[in-house]
Amino acid sequence: MGQEVCELLGWVLYDGGCGVCARWVPFWGPTLARLGLAVAPLQAPWVAARIGLSPEALLADIRLLLRDGRHVAGADVYRYVMRRLWWAYPFYLLSTAPGFRWIFDRSYRWFAEHRLRISGSTCGRDGGP
Repeated sequence: MGQEVCELLGWVLYDGGCGVCARWVPFWGPTLARLGLAVAPLQAPWVAARIGLSPEALLADIRLLLRDGRHVAGADVYRYVMRRLWWAYPFYLLSTAPGFRWIFDRSYRWFAEHRLRISGSTCGRDGGP
């Protein structure tokens, strides 16, 4: 029996210039597809037009663009996905618990701000200064 794919609900948008992001978000593509989510790089021409942010603001975070035009950014994208996966739901609950929410958000922010440097050292891509 084939894997069930839901109607497209939106897109998980990642920084295609980040080696970690460009490797791992597409890797999770089949799992995201079962949730009705496609994946695309933030650098795709249609993304900036749909979201309406400057290039710098657009690339600051992973984003979830829903079909109705709403979008979610940063750690909340992970929460959105974890809440919908039965096996990740305990992580969702942990990420929303008092105290742990702060840790989860700060951990995400640290990675987001250092991802290009991390990508350069782990994936052989230019991580910038």
